[in-house]
Amino acid sequence: MSKGLSVTETDRRPPAGARVTLADVAGLAGVSVGTASKALSGSGRMRPETRERVLDAARRLEFRPNEAARSLLAGRTWTVGLVTTDGIGRFSTPVLLGAEDALGAGKISVLLCDTRGDAIRERHYVETLLARRVDGIIVTGRRTDPRPPLQGLRGVPTVYALTPSTDPADISVASDDEGGARLAVEYLIDSGRRRVAHVTGPAHHAAARHRARLTEELLEGASLELSGTRVHFGDWSEAWGRRAAASVLRTAPDTDAFFCGNDQIARGVADALRETGRRVPDDIAVVGYDNWDTMALASRPPLTTVDMNLPEIGRVAALRLLDAIDGRPLSGVQTVPCRLVVRESA
Repeated sequence: MSKGLSVTETDRRPPAGARVTLADVAGLAGVSVGTASKALSGSGRMRPETRERVLDAARRLEFRPNEAARSLLAGRTWTVGLVTTDGIGRFSTPVLLGAEDALGAGKISVLLCDTRGDAIRERHYVETLLARRVDGIIVTGRRTDPRPPLQGLRGVPTVYALTPSTDPADISVASDDEGGARLAVEYLIDSGRRRVAHVTGPAHHAAARHRARLTEELLEGASLELSGTRVHFGDWSEAWGRRAAASVLRTAPDTDAFFCGNDQIARGVADALRETGRRVPDDIAVVGYDNWDTMALASRPPLTTVDMNLPEIGRVAALRLLDAIDGRPLSGVQTVPCRLVVRESA
């Protein structure tokens, strides 16, 4: 229990209007400046009542630490850079929000740098962040394809979020893409669907290839095969979803479900099915991927879809970055589980 402040200690307040210093806090609490600094930063070993006396003194004096001095003493700037290639923010904004939630608890500011996918701009931003002596960097983007690591980091801790690094020595936090596909396909199978078509994005995208491969494997494991016998690779667009749905129904009119590589494709599929008189989900179920509210909720009917849990990816990436800043770096890829959001389309 805190002893409180004595009358003598209370008399050590600075004159009215004067700037409160750490020495004033130390004097009021009856401790050394070094002890006061450690108590306020939460570091060092001391009796609980001593720490409480310092905190009580700081509250009474309305002490506001000088950030420059705080940074100098700690050897940190309390800032983190977030480098993204996702100028639209469709994927990087949720990651950023999750990272800010984790970093905000430690009063760390985030500096956002949008490279727009340009290598020269990326190098410029890295140099800018290093010049500002950021404590660490989080790298993210709009795709799940592995990317080369940032160059010229000079030992600054760096974590890759959503878009993993190709260097296994780096720490990356990614979505469990295969787990997400498993959620969608197993849900359709468990719902009694037996003629499942898969429509997805470009074959050169890792996300499209991984989800397609797992879809085929899961159907084969259930003694089923893809409706139409092949994966339909194309664009990440509603227009492609409409064209692909029409193609599937021409070759496999008994199709009873579509698993789509993203919500835009799924919305296009749902539109095409409605135009041909098929009822969703009574005749044909539709499952999307991403849980992008703009698409999923505006679809008719609203889409059942896989949520990649982007804010959690950002939060975990921030925690791994804090570990690295504190001298406990990890390496390899850590995955964050997806979840299936069930709505009216399946």
